[in-house]
Amino acid sequence: TRPYSAADYGGMFFAQLGVAIPEFWLGIMFILTFSLYLGWVPPSGYVPIQDDPVDWFRHLILPALTVGLVNAAVLTRFLRSSILEVMHQDYVRTARAKGVAERRVIMLHALKNALIPTVTVIGLQFAFMLGGVVVVEVIFAWPGVGRLALDGIERRDYPMVQGAVLAVALTFVVINLLVDILYAALDPRIKY
Repeated sequence: TRPYSAADYGGMFFAQLGVAIPEFWLGIMFILTFSLYLGWVPPSGYVPIQDDPVDWFRHLILPALTVGLVNAAVLTRFLRSSILEVMHQDYVRTARAKGVAERRVIMLHALKNALIPTVTVIGLQFAFMLGGVVVVEVIFAWPGVGRLALDGIERRDYPMVQGAVLAVALTFVVINLLVDILYAALDPRIKY
C-alpha cells in the first residue's frame, strides 16, 4: 500500500532473496544454524504426533520453514504487484472519494480483488510444492509421498510409484477444484 518506501524495498529484497535461494541449500543452512550452532531444534528425523506432539512439532519447524519461506517469497512478490494494480482502479478511487476509511478501502475493495489472481498462484504453487518437497523430505529425513515415490523408483517398485503419482495427481485436481470454488467466493460476478 506504500510503494517505493523503505519497508517496500526491504520486503522486496527479502522476497527476491527467498525466490533466488534453492530449497535444498536453505534447508542445509537452517540445519547448520538452528540445529548444530544454536541447538534449538533437532536437525532431522520424524516423531509421530501421537507419540509426542511437542517433539513432533520441534521436528516440523525446519522443514516447514524451508518450504514455507520460498513459497511465501513468491506470494509476496505476486500479491504486491496485484495490490499495486488494484489500487489504481476506478472503484478504489471512488471509495476514497466517498470518504471510506483507508483501511476499509484496502481490506474490502483492494485486497479482495487482488486475491483473485493470487489464489491462482497459490494453487499452482501447491502443485510445485508437491514436487519440490521430495528434496526437503530427503534432507530432513521425513516420510512423505515424495520420499515414498523416490524409494519406489530406487527399488523398481512400479505399483508404489504409480500409487504415489496417482495420489499427487488426485491432490492436484482437488486443489484446482478448490481454487475454482474460491473464485466464486471472491468474485460475485463468477457463477458456477
